[in-house]
Amino acid sequence: MSEKKLAIIATKGTLDWAYPPFILASTAAALGYETQIFFTFYGLQLLKKRLSLKVSPLGNPGMPMPMGMDTWFPVLGTALPGMESVMTMMMKKKMADKGVASLEDLRELCLEAEVKFVACQMTVDLFDMDASAFIQDVEYGGAATFFEFAGESDICLYI
Repeated sequence: MSEKKLAIIATKGTLDWAYPPFILASTAAALGYETQIFFTFYGLQLLKKRLSLKVSPLGNPGMPMPMGMDTWFPVLGTALPGMESVMTMMMKKKMADKGVASLEDLRELCLEAEVKFVACQMTVDLFDMDASAFIQDVEYGGAATFFEFAGESDICLYI
């Protein structure tokens, strides 16, 4: 029996959207899947050596708010200056209190499990990103590189 494959496209660069690709990839690798994450557009933020990701409560109506704020705090209030920082701090504290691994730890776990990280070269060029800001274990390729792997994958996820 051939090895199962999981292909993930990571497109988001916020704290709450950073967890799914790393959790799913590390779990799949632990289950024996050959796994690849293709990072494009804002997902490239997840490859930076120094992660400084934030939570964006604006435009995220499904986000549970602390102290029942979702029932009494107006949605427009999430656009107030400083709310992004407050919500990020609260999310990080909640994750730490619940024992959720850090993004850095999850990313390292993926690399140790031989999850392949591919940065979209077109997006790197489009945004004039400096590849030296990224972690070392990153390969570069375009959509064709992604399809080469994804075309043979058992599961393909867009996150």
